[in-house]
Amino acid sequence: MWKVKRMNTARIVVLTIAIAAGGVAAYLASGSDPVPVVQDRTPKLATVDVLVAKNEIPMGHSVSAEDLQWQTWPAASASDSFLRKDKQPDATAQTVGSIARFPFIAGEPIREQKLVKGNGSGFMAAILPSGARAISTEISPETGAGGFILPNDRVDVILTRREQVANQSDSISAEIILSNVRVLAIDQTVEDKNGQKVVVGKTATLELKPDQAEVLARARQSGTLTLALRSLVDAAATDNREARRDSINIVRYGVSTPATIQK
Repeated sequence: MWKVKRMNTARIVVLTIAIAAGGVAAYLASGSDPVPVVQDRTPKLATVDVLVAKNEIPMGHSVSAEDLQWQTWPAASASDSFLRKDKQPDATAQTVGSIARFPFIAGEPIREQKLVKGNGSGFMAAILPSGARAISTEISPETGAGGFILPNDRVDVILTRREQVANQSDSISAEIILSNVRVLAIDQTVEDKNGQKVVVGKTATLELKPDQAEVLARARQSGTLTLALRSLVDAAATDNREARRDSINIVRYGVSTPATIQK
């Protein structure tokens, strides 16, 4: 009997100690400082909605509403040439129907400088710069750099002709009649697409000034025309010697007013 009483007394002591420890812990917890809440002090980035290409838009393509979407853009890096929703909320409606003078990649901001209103005209007329003319000439793999000339490349136009000399064998001459002219299209291909590296066509369409177009039309009746592909390194500019040569050819081939060719 005394053993039972001793066990009960021990349990009471242990329970009392546990209650006392819990009370001390609660007191200490209530008196401690609260855990500070860390607040994000990073300034919020200002953004604007910019009109971008929803998918790839090739050159010469008539832009539709499905090609466009608004996208959030950092305000600090939004160029003045971008179409912003806060400044032009109806930009989508105004852009639909325009023709792309240059290709857009998906996600690229739409810029008016790369678009032109077609107003019912064909895409070639729409993408031509002001004052330029599109004129075509027949080519072959032999006269078109083996098919390695692509739209937007720069070429020199070479005229080769056979001249008959009395009592002598025929003389063959070749000369560059136009320098550093832009290729608009090969047949009806106006861009390098889907990884295509070679376009073998029968017709090359060139971008020329009106007097250059006359030179090409007259030279085409005089002999064989060959397109010589220019390197990207020197296609960016025509030097003074080439400009003078083109001016001389304009006079030689019957254009009444000499003019320096501007590229």
